[in-house]
Amino acid sequence: MLADDLGYADVGCYGARTRVTPAIDALARSGLRFTDGYANSPVCSPTRFALLTGSYQYRFRGGVEEPISAARQKNPAMALPPGTPTLPARLRAAGYATALIGKWHLGRPPHCGPLQHGYEEFFGPLGGSVDYFSYVNRSGIRDLYDGDREVEAQGYLTDLLSERAVGFVRRQAQSRRPFLLSLQYTAPHWPWQTRESAASSPRSLTHTDGGSIATYYRMIEQMDEGIGRVIQALRDGALLDNTLVVFTSDNGGERFSDMWPFIGQKMDLLEGGIRVPLIASWPTRIPAGSTTAEMAITMDWVATFLDAAGIAPERGHLLDGISLLPVVEGRGTVGARDLYWRMHYRRQAAVRSGRWKFLRIGEHEYLFDLAADPRERANLAQRHPQRLADLRQRFAAWEVSMPAIPGDAQFHLAYTERDLPRGWG
Repeated sequence: MLADDLGYADVGCYGARTRVTPAIDALARSGLRFTDGYANSPVCSPTRFALLTGSYQYRFRGGVEEPISAARQKNPAMALPPGTPTLPARLRAAGYATALIGKWHLGRPPHCGPLQHGYEEFFGPLGGSVDYFSYVNRSGIRDLYDGDREVEAQGYLTDLLSERAVGFVRRQAQSRRPFLLSLQYTAPHWPWQTRESAASSPRSLTHTDGGSIATYYRMIEQMDEGIGRVIQALRDGALLDNTLVVFTSDNGGERFSDMWPFIGQKMDLLEGGIRVPLIASWPTRIPAGSTTAEMAITMDWVATFLDAAGIAPERGHLLDGISLLPVVEGRGTVGARDLYWRMHYRRQAAVRSGRWKFLRIGEHEYLFDLAADPRERANLAQRHPQRLADLRQRFAAWEVSMPAIPGDAQFHLAYTERDLPRGWG
């Protein structure tokens, strides 16, 4: 289950000051809460490339640039390439029922779509943000599909997605077929609309159009209600004990979000842009009420799900993520590892290695001890120049291992000195 633009501290069990996530909090009490869970990117589509493939998004043309406009999404070069091994395709080949309910944002048919990449069922928008009642995108085009057909519907989109997910679970309970359900909400991404906002639809789809903290948290609350219904459907169908349920966000939060104790937000490689809530529950295999500081990242879940299902990755497919199953089951660790991020159009780069983080913004370099300074305020670059040089070199070696950035890449946000956090530089 994937939220869209949810901040680290928007969830009760991560310290939210407004308690609107009882279902998500209950999921954490029944399983494992990651304190150091990361998104593959501080923006939408790149994280979704990683979630589907288990690889760094930089290996795909569409994972290089963001935001991907509706016009650019029609370009086949921007889409997830045909034939790319994916988690749903691998599980489907092993007999699993597979469904994506919610946001896709990885390209459009006929060259690309959920049904072309392993999902048997799809219901939701193919693109990014849509109005929650008219389902119209920023280009003024209706974007709500059932399979490969545009469909008419009525109601609040968050509720429609929850209802479809509940129905899918109930059908699987009857068939007893193993399944993969990807429930990818558009909430709490703008436009700022709740179940009670029907009278304001349709409206201008801009993230600065209105909104309030109260509206934002009501959107989260209504998503949480849907999650609670899905969990109840699993329980009613006698499926909950043998189902691995994961909840996270595609990136850090936006302007109404709470990222405490971190700074930065969506679009940044500061912790607030990439550190996200991450919860895993599996009653028969995950000790209840567990917490871990092991580093995890979006792309790890492909290897983890395949490992849990006893299915090998497709031969020849490079998984950059690793299986978290030993951590999830409380029987081991993932060991030492480095995580890498690159935001070319923001001129940002980052490496997380143990407690240390290397961060570059423009020409400025920073070294943080995240264990002592999670707010990234004490730049230790001059105090530990050798460690800084080592992490800089690791990033350079990793970047060389990734495909080169295409010359025709379009970046919609230009870096300026104003992008630096106040007091930096």
